Amino acid sequence: MNNFAEIVAIAEGKTEQIFIQEIVSPYLAGKGIYITPIIISKPGQKGGDVKFARVRNDIELHLKQRADTFLTLFIDYYGIRSDWPGFTEAKKQSVPDAKAEKINTATKDQVNKLFGDHGSERRFIPYVAMHEFEAMLFSDPEKLADQLQVPLSAIDRILTECGEPEKINDSPHSAPSKRLKKLSSRFRKTSKGIAIAKATGLVKIRENCPIFNKWLTEIECLK
Repeated sequence: MNNFAEIVAIAEGKTEQIFIQEIVSPYLAGKGIYITPIIISKPGQKGGDVKFARVRNDIELHLKQRADTFLTLFIDYYGIRSDWPGFTEAKKQSVPDAKAEKINTATKDQVNKLFGDHGSERRFIPYVAMHEFEAMLFSDPEKLADQLQVPLSAIDRILTECGEPEKINDSPHSAPSKRLKKLSSRFRKTSKGIAIAKATGLVKIRENCPIFNKWLTEIECLK
């Protein structure tokens, strides 16, 4: 087994890239796993408009570049389009765990079908977050309330309604990002979102976001 592992993460946008760079990467580096986040590439576009046809190009590029690196995704379920593998089946599921299982399994199967001769079965780890990156920001209600300068009771009401961060749904009106903007009109994903994530810490996020924790655990097992 190697003393270290290298992994490229195809991230949906700038916030996800910074989250991996500044919070996930230092943690993994301490375990000998070096993760490099890149934003989905397409001429004239960065982030958003998450079609599988668009991400497929980056998957192919990085699987073909080096046979000794791993590849993962860091994509929001909320933003994916209907061409994504497993999209229809995932939409039929009522709980986040089942949605994640359907979408991630179908993504893995499709990538293996397309790029199996480049070792995707071993090298590719899909991760479609439930339901948005912003859900993780609800992992520590006190830290979130403090960062947003809002009453703790406002955060508690959301978690009482939904159960846990990854269960905050993907409706255009009540998705995690929409709720945060209702709590504070000054909320900005890339600035305040990262500040909240740092204040919360990776340990607390893993404790309260089991789907995210499962992904990070799988990466930890690469070496």
